[in-house]
Amino acid sequence: MSTAKSVITAGLGVPKGPWRWASIGFVLLALAAAGLSIAAPQVAGLAGYALLFGIAILAMLFLFAVWPRGGRATQDALRIAEAAGKANIAWAITGEGGAVLDCNPVYRRMAGVGETETPPPPELALAGEPSAAVLYRLSRDAAEGRAREESFAVVPGLEIVAAVRPLPDKQAAWWFTPRLAASTSPQPILSRVPASQPQPVATVAPALVALPQSRQSENIGDLLRDAPMGVAFTDGSGVISDANTALANFFGISGMLAGRNFATLVEASDRAQVMGLIAKAAGGETGLKAVELRGLKSAQGEERMAELFASPLIDAGGTGGKAVLYLVDVSEQKALETKFAQSQKMQAVGQLAGGVAHDFNNLLTVIIGNCEFLLMRHQAGDPSFKEINEVHQNALRAAALVSQLLAFSRKQTMQPKVLALGEVIGELAQMLRRLVGEGISLTVERDPDLWPVHADEAQLGNAVINLVVNARDAMPNGGTVAIKTANQTVSQSSALGTAIMPAGDYVRIEVADTGIGMSKEVQSKIFDPFFTTKPVGQGTGLGLATVYGIVKQSGGFITVDSEVGEGTSFSIYLPRRKVEAGEIQPAEAAPQISRDVTGQDTILLVEDEEAVRSFAARALRMRGYHVLEAGGGEEALEIVKSDEVKIDLIITDVVMPNMDGPTMVRHIKTLKPGLAVIFMSGYAEEAFRRNDQNSEDIHFLPKPFGLKQLAAKVKEVLAGSAG
Repeated sequence: MSTAKSVITAGLGVPKGPWRWASIGFVLLALAAAGLSIAAPQVAGLAGYALLFGIAILAMLFLFAVWPRGGRATQDALRIAEAAGKANIAWAITGEGGAVLDCNPVYRRMAGVGETETPPPPELALAGEPSAAVLYRLSRDAAEGRAREESFAVVPGLEIVAAVRPLPDKQAAWWFTPRLAASTSPQPILSRVPASQPQPVATVAPALVALPQSRQSENIGDLLRDAPMGVAFTDGSGVISDANTALANFFGISGMLAGRNFATLVEASDRAQVMGLIAKAAGGETGLKAVELRGLKSAQGEERMAELFASPLIDAGGTGGKAVLYLVDVSEQKALETKFAQSQKMQAVGQLAGGVAHDFNNLLTVIIGNCEFLLMRHQAGDPSFKEINEVHQNALRAAALVSQLLAFSRKQTMQPKVLALGEVIGELAQMLRRLVGEGISLTVERDPDLWPVHADEAQLGNAVINLVVNARDAMPNGGTVAIKTANQTVSQSSALGTAIMPAGDYVRIEVADTGIGMSKEVQSKIFDPFFTTKPVGQGTGLGLATVYGIVKQSGGFITVDSEVGEGTSFSIYLPRRKVEAGEIQPAEAAPQISRDVTGQDTILLVEDEEAVRSFAARALRMRGYHVLEAGGGEEALEIVKSDEVKIDLIITDVVMPNMDGPTMVRHIKTLKPGLAVIFMSGYAEEAFRRNDQNSEDIHFLPKPFGLKQLAAKVKEVLAGSAG
């Protein structure tokens, strides 16, 4: 466009050739006369000054006449150039050698080049034998300064008029204008314009194909008939005059839609909105808001959702009162939005559960500990024994419930290691056979060459047990539970529930049953906390939520496949861990704890909750230990820095104000690297991951705990550090 402006502006200045030399000579004559008058004023006299004044006046008039200025002609030319730059007509300006100096986007599309690429010369812009000869002749005439115009056909019914005009400085302007060919063959029908009316000219880029004679009466045309969205033409009352295939397929209709009322295709609850939209569009209103259609059923019975747009339709004769409808299928988009909202809801519930569980675990630790103190003084024959024991048992049940909440929120303490999954499932099989009871058979199929995985063995076993228990409950009349393990390679990312499982190698654990199955509605809620289909008192609704949390915290994915009356299949996908053969750790037997849990070592107990700290210190002192108490990380550091006492073990909470447990331990390790540490952990994995606490002399004691668990853990750690 800049070149076009410069060419136009250049034509408004002093012309080339003899006129330019004449103007230069006239200016020189005026300068000579002025010099003579100044050098010899006596000779020139009054007549000389009069002559000089006249020459100056003529010079000013001449300069005013030939001086370039932006008048109305210039403005009109610039407007024409600007309009040509935005037109659907391809144009280009070439230089002396034929190279393109400037062109519009339509020329680039015609030549098949992008915005940053150099456009080819016009004789190379269009490929094909018909255009080659025409463009060669036009290029030759342009080089010789002659204007020329020719046409050539591109497809049946459409031809391009190519024109060239010479410009100053051996430049040339090119135009390529599409037009319908004068022919008796059928013309392309692109809109609702009657066939007898002149057809509008489209851009050069689309390839237009003439329709067969039998389809001249149709008004959709190939471009709209094969469009991915539904398109229909209606009158003001909603009666369809024509529609494309996509619209019919969406509503599951195999026949023609012409003559039917569009309102009969949608749900009754949406008909009023749809008819209002059509009436407004037929009345000439534009910019109408789309109507959302819900509850639609596809040909396969699947629930679909769509957005319906409408705009006025005015044919070539100027007749209005009609509307064109556009139906966009948004089923997949809405499904993704629902999954995202569900994922956000589960994350929020998980955060709430984790926060509540941390504080609740501290309360349960105090309740369980003090109950055990009371049970030591009140034996089975004591009148108070029954009440104290009931409080103790219910506190233990509450602790199990909190453990499930932490598993769902993915904030429980996990100790993952490299596992041979086949051995883990094999060890669970015997217990699971007793668990399912009579009338239900359990089969286990293990791939002998399973890839190793990195997970917490106890938590993973808990997840499998939960799935088997749910399968058992889904088969009140008996059936079969099948556990299968296999390696699986996923070649591309796929959606599983609310997550996207990336491509890679996975180990799959499948737990399938032949039970009553689940509906789609139930399947969408099974991982929600406290959702259950079991009768009151037979389930907390946290079983599958716990499984979901364990799997996600292990870096895996879980999916469900179920049909009512045909059973259910859960599949867990754990990512493959590529390790050396010697890194795989066999399943360990439960450590044998010595009955003697007493000691004389010095223990630093760090806990911000005074009730928990008081209970734990009392329990340790009862076992003979010397206990130093600290209410926070800063106080504990001051005790460690002191040389007055030798500390053998630190027991600390993880979550504390100001300085948390992992931060405190990191500072202590710089002072005393070999000091053993036990973390009293409600949920600690995130804190440990942030602080990279992976040392072998760091141990865990999950909250809530009792007297025996605390004493046994302390004895185990001290015995190990002494060895």
